[in-house]
Amino acid sequence: MLLLAIESSGLVASIALMTEDKLIGEYTTNFKKTHSQTLLPMMDEVVKMTGLCLDDVDAIVISGGPGSFTGLRIGAATAKGLGLALNKPLVNVPTVDALAFNLYGTDQIICPIMDARRQQVYTGLYTFEGDDFKVLCPQKAVGIDEIVKEINEMGKSVIFLGDGVPVHKEFIKVNIEVPCNFAPPHLNAQRAGALAALGKCYFEEGRLETADEHVPEYLRLSQAERELMERKKREAGE
Repeated sequence: MLLLAIESSGLVASIALMTEDKLIGEYTTNFKKTHSQTLLPMMDEVVKMTGLCLDDVDAIVISGGPGSFTGLRIGAATAKGLGLALNKPLVNVPTVDALAFNLYGTDQIICPIMDARRQQVYTGLYTFEGDDFKVLCPQKAVGIDEIVKEINEMGKSVIFLGDGVPVHKEFIKVNIEVPCNFAPPHLNAQRAGALAALGKCYFEEGRLETADEHVPEYLRLSQAERELMERKKREAGE
């Protein structure tokens, strides 16, 4: 088995190649360059360094959203283009799930929070039971106050990670009622290695789709779409 993983849902751009039992190459940057500038050169570099050929890939693992609308579209276009050109299936992994998989093995509640602005986050709740990855609450877009309340009601210790931590850390510290920790920098952001590892599990479960079938999961409307709806409502009321 050889999997190519593409992560572009946030500021991080990351590419990984994974075999059955080994992460053989990973290239991750977080320098705020556009993914249209970074993804393909990074992929080319990883392929060259490992001496592998993209034709040998069995499937393409894509971070399917939520996240940056632009980043998700670039990642989806890259994965779909490769899938069509190479005639390979895609493995669509929810972005928040893959982010939680960074903390493999903990028995604490894992709460990724990606900043969605307007005091909202893309989030979900996860844990591990031994080696089994458990989705306690599927990814969703909610207010930071809502997810903190939900965690308090669960009454178990929690680890937060993601780019929403710097934005909402003070609110969390003031309002959390259970023991909590924040992941260190090397585990705090999206990375293609974790995406590939979870994608491998989904691949083995047969959770595949064609390049034509893949659609990013945004979880909410873009700002332009929201503004258009608001304008239509105003016009309808006039």
